[in-house]
Amino acid sequence: MMGMILGIDEVGRGPWAGPLVVGAVILGGAEIEGLNDSKKLTKKRREVLDGVIREQAAVWALGWVSAGELDDVGMSRALRLATRRAVKQIQLQCKEKNLAFDEIIIDGTVNFLADTALERYVTVMAKADGLIPSVSAASIIAKVARDQFMAEQDVVYPGYGFASNVGYGVAKHREAIERLGVTPLHRLSFAPLQKYVEAGSLPSSARVHSSLASPLEMSRERSAETSALRERSTASVVGDSEPVAHLFTTRDIGNAGEQVAADWLTADGHEIIARNWRTRYCEIDIVSMKDDVLWFTEVKYRKNDDFGGGLGAITAKKQRQMRFAAELFMTQSPQYEGCDMRLLAVAVEGDSSVVKEAMVLN
Repeated sequence: MMGMILGIDEVGRGPWAGPLVVGAVILGGAEIEGLNDSKKLTKKRREVLDGVIREQAAVWALGWVSAGELDDVGMSRALRLATRRAVKQIQLQCKEKNLAFDEIIIDGTVNFLADTALERYVTVMAKADGLIPSVSAASIIAKVARDQFMAEQDVVYPGYGFASNVGYGVAKHREAIERLGVTPLHRLSFAPLQKYVEAGSLPSSARVHSSLASPLEMSRERSAETSALRERSTASVVGDSEPVAHLFTTRDIGNAGEQVAADWLTADGHEIIARNWRTRYCEIDIVSMKDDVLWFTEVKYRKNDDFGGGLGAITAKKQRQMRFAAELFMTQSPQYEGCDMRLLAVAVEGDSSVVKEAMVLN
């Protein structure tokens, strides 16, 4: 019987901005048609295959290294770091699912797992992303995840065209850098950008970008501003003598349910790190920490369980969305590097809003 192959490939080595991402996939018995080097597929086809891979692969994972980390350690070490982060997640999933792989194929010519216990399982192979299905799959999920991340950053840092150039040093991107300066996403160790680290050389706009709070802190500030505006709107409605009962919208009920879930997690020993963490493409209801494990919780409220209860809404698609959101949070929060990650769904039901069920997701 043929053993299981862990395929590994990286995306994002060449761009001037954005993270380096390594994909790792064990297909197991999954036979997915159309797998190929991600660069040879259309954007639409990659996104379709990305969903299929995440659904059908035995296990998959992504290892991220930020631009700042890459600048600190250099490209070679960054590639090793991203690879080992992805493989660590694979090992955890294999342990949970009682799976094992007996071969690792890394696209390219360098063994990024050298000097580790896994070194003896590794085969490096040029153009493996077009030849070995699991490596093709790794290439695809890494490419799609990175592209989606850069599209998100286009909103955070407008003017650079990150949604279209995904960080590569194309003409319009170069012109934007000259006009706007650099951002925390830019790789200042790259030769064309090194002039921006010289004392006093940053344009004023770049200095503003470089002094921005972390994405997590900015997200918290936006959430606080949204809450303040909502409170101000509610106050004006009350002042206009509208019945208070009319103020309890679906959003209000959802917020109340999330508070119940947060209280329940706190009572169980969790430290709440973030509430309603949102990006353009995804959101997380509650992020918490317990015993060095980072938990990402989706809260579902139902008045009753006539339609299967709150957890009936946690479909396979929803779980993929949750995992993507959690991975995005991790890339934007380097202070939690090394923490294990878990997904949790909590059902809050009834007029009294109590936690009825909780389920750890794969």
